[in-house]
Amino acid sequence: MKAMTLSIALAASLGSQFMVPTAFAAEPVKIGVLVDMNGPYSAFGGPGVVLATEMAVEDFGGKVLDRPIEVLTADYQNKIDVTSARAREWYDRDKVDMIIESADSSSALLLQKLGEEKKKVVIFAGSGTSRLTNDDCSPYGVHYVFDTYSLANSTAKALTQAGNKSWYFITVDYAFGHSLQDDATKAIEELGGEVLGSSKHPASSADFGAFLMQAQGSGANVIALANAGKDLQNTLRQASEFGISQKQIIAPFYIFETDIKGVGLDLVQGAQYTTGFYWDRNDETREWSNRFYEKHNAMPTMIQAGAYSAVMHYLEAIQAAGTVDAEAVIAKMKELPINDMFAQGGYIRDDGRMVHDMYLMKIKAPSESKNDWDLATVEAVVKGDDAYLPLAESTCRLVKK
Repeated sequence: MKAMTLSIALAASLGSQFMVPTAFAAEPVKIGVLVDMNGPYSAFGGPGVVLATEMAVEDFGGKVLDRPIEVLTADYQNKIDVTSARAREWYDRDKVDMIIESADSSSALLLQKLGEEKKKVVIFAGSGTSRLTNDDCSPYGVHYVFDTYSLANSTAKALTQAGNKSWYFITVDYAFGHSLQDDATKAIEELGGEVLGSSKHPASSADFGAFLMQAQGSGANVIALANAGKDLQNTLRQASEFGISQKQIIAPFYIFETDIKGVGLDLVQGAQYTTGFYWDRNDETREWSNRFYEKHNAMPTMIQAGAYSAVMHYLEAIQAAGTVDAEAVIAKMKELPINDMFAQGGYIRDDGRMVHDMYLMKIKAPSESKNDWDLATVEAVVKGDDAYLPLAESTCRLVKK
């Protein structure tokens, strides 16, 4: 009897040793964050997007459907072949359920195709190309934060409606810049404005003097900057040297708070731009942004804030769907409204576009700024349905005509 009792006890003990780990070995839900960690996009995306993702996972409780949530990160090094290799490795070896990016448009378009091939959710937080919700749309892709259409269209509409009818463009000479200029031109002309001229420049230019003289000489109400990164910062610095902002409005289409900090308020004061998020807009944005600042030592850009919102929405959709199956999760993401510090009344359309309000901002003068990150004021709210390309005009195959 003693031997039998000991055997039962030993079996129970051994059983518990095997059962307990099994209970804690639920397959994790895996999120891959693919960003530029050290290159030209790292300040407004990069490590801040990783942090925002981790904050979302922590705020959600660290697990969903009783499964732990795991965050994987990688630097795509601004190379499309690195993007492809890492994404395939994540899908095939690591069983990643969703990838969120803050990469360039070429990498984003590759991720869109790969996500559809693998039947995995892909969220675009940092790429701007509107092809993601038009000819290159996917049933598994969500374009969450902004696109070239919303940035150009919102700024152009707001300034033209305010009476600034004449425009001149300084545009980087490749698809990104052309797209910004074309989208803005359409909005300007529809409102009775006109484009007086345009100067195209190669990427990574150093001297914008000739272009700025042409823009100044045109007498246009608005000088629009359809470029980005160092090109944008150099244009802004040299525009200040020419004293352009004293008589004409400078409107950079693709600018972030990190760019403003890099150039300095004294050189860009008065410039107007569009963003999907500003940290100091209301109590809710301030509360979240201050939490982000404590960990990052910089206020969030719209890409970083949008990444947090996107990951939270993705996890909420998994919870509501009761599964991580991509089709079911995407359906819930499109069904559930988005109401948080990033967007109020946001929603995801059939083409994958997340529609939310955009904000026309005006950069403050140094004398108006109360602290290091008090950079701009909200001049106007552009409602989401006005900011983005109408669904009826989308060329996405998923849209019912």
